[in-house]
Parts: sequence; structure tokens; C-alpha cells
Amino acid sequence: MKRYAILALLPLTALLGACAGPSNSASVYSSAQTMNEQIVRMGTVESVRNVTIANPESGVGTMTGAALGGLGGSQVGHGNGSAAVGIIGAVAGGIIGNHVENQANNRPGFEITVKLDNGELRSITQAADEMFRPGERVRLLSNGYTTRVTH
Repeated sequence: MKRYAILALLPLTALLGACAGPSNSASVYSSAQTMNEQIVRMGTVESVRNVTIANPESGVGTMTGAALGGLGGSQVGHGNGSAAVGIIGAVAGGIIGNHVENQANNRPGFEITVKLDNGELRSITQAADEMFRPGERVRLLSNGYTTRVTH
């Protein structure tokens, strides 16, 4: 029984590790992004729209849910009934695990449209961790791959 509990915890640990992905925040820099020159452009916020930033599914939620559901279901009943309930538990657990992973991977974000001082419009999507309002002066920081909006 103890062995089953340990085996059930391994996929759960992997699921938690999968949740820790790269940040979409304008305030978080990876170590590779430090000490690199960025182009700074000034502009005015035209509009801000709430969006959802969805990270790709890893499948770990489905696998973990199926394993835990199957394990729990197989403990019910005896003989063939135990196997049938285990299968039902695995299917239900997989569906629930997939739903949990989807919810954990979705993060609130903003689509920020900025009118640059030269008149060009730019739209940047980033994590909703800093508020922006139409009419505010902002900076767009770009390194050729990533652009972020900051105050």
C-alpha cells in the first residue's frame, strides 16, 4: 500500500513542477536577458484589454488524475468489480486532472495598445501584474525578441 502511495505522488510532483513555467510579467527577467541592451521607445497607452494567457498543456494533469482515480477506484469492490471501478476511476480522474491542469496553466493578462511618439501603433500582451490606463505615458523595452511595457 505504501508503494502505491509513493507511486501516486510521483506524477503529482511532476505536475507541480510543470506549473512553474516562464513568467509573462514585464517585471521578471531571465538570467539570459540581463546585461543585454534594449531599445527604449516612448508612447501613450491607447487601450488595455483583459486577456487570458494559456500555457501549453503537458498532459501531466490527465496522467496524474487517471493514476490517482484508477488507484482509488481499484480499492473499491472485489475481483472483476474492482477492475471495472478502477477503470471508471481512471477515466474520471483523467478528466478532472485535465481540467485542473487547464485552470492552473491559464493566467490573466493584458493586451496593451500603445501609440508611439512617432505615430506607430504597437500591441503587446503580457501578464496582468501592473496596471495600465489609456492616456498614460509608458516605455516599450525591446531586445529584438521580447517587448515589454513598463511605466
